[in-house]
Amino acid sequence: MKAITLATFVLVSLINAASAQDAKRALINVEGDVYRWQNNAHFGLVVFTDSGVVVADPINAAASSWLEAEIAKKTDLPVTHLIYSHSHADHASGGEVFEDTAEIVAHQNAPDKIVGVTVDHRVADEDSLTVSNKTFEFTYLGAGHGTDLMAVVVRPENVAFVVDAMAPRRLPFRDMPNANIDDWTDQVRKVGSLDFDILSPGHGNVGTHENVAEVVIYMETLRAEVLAGLQAGKSVEELQEELTFNEYSSWLGFDWRAANIAGAARSLNESGALN
Repeated sequence: MKAITLATFVLVSLINAASAQDAKRALINVEGDVYRWQNNAHFGLVVFTDSGVVVADPINAAASSWLEAEIAKKTDLPVTHLIYSHSHADHASGGEVFEDTAEIVAHQNAPDKIVGVTVDHRVADEDSLTVSNKTFEFTYLGAGHGTDLMAVVVRPENVAFVVDAMAPRRLPFRDMPNANIDDWTDQVRKVGSLDFDILSPGHGNVGTHENVAEVVIYMETLRAEVLAGLQAGKSVEELQEELTFNEYSSWLGFDWRAANIAGAARSLNESGALN
């Protein structure tokens, strides 16, 4: 039994090591001193200031260790702040890589510790933080995806960092798990109310402010057509067959179309919208 357990541990370790080696990683300039950094399908933000470096979202420990080395190639200044867009582990793991030098920043709804890292500075629903020559504006996006999700706008570059609530020309994630479609749509509308030029999302491609309205239209259309179908007595399976949304076939995540329909139906039923 001990031999089997050891063999299993070694196999898992080898798989994890291979996955780390195979990870697609990059540090990409967005505008001015603002960069987005990539670990496979996840993206964070890196901002170089005159007094140090600000990182948004650590993603995971292996990715953050890689990022730490990449930052060191560009500056001798330390990472002074680590901002969490929210506390979901796929974006928020690995903060321990930076906690020796960085002040940990999160929304006031975040837990005391985010994946083991203690929050030092909590921001209100609308707040800001100035780090040398850069200003970071925080806006809580409200109920929907998560309970502590906030957008970050970096000035003077006017770059918005928005995670999970939306991405340019990308469908919402699968069946919008644990969320109501109306709340989620309101989160996207909140993003649209912000003043920025460039949108750097936690998934998908960089876009502009104009892309936000496109996502709102999709979500409003999804809600309206699913609601009409349910009120007509159609099943979710029938709606998944009928509602093709082919006009969005070029968007990222279009293979989540059927899941989006199921998620919309679930949340409409749960919220009492059919009554």
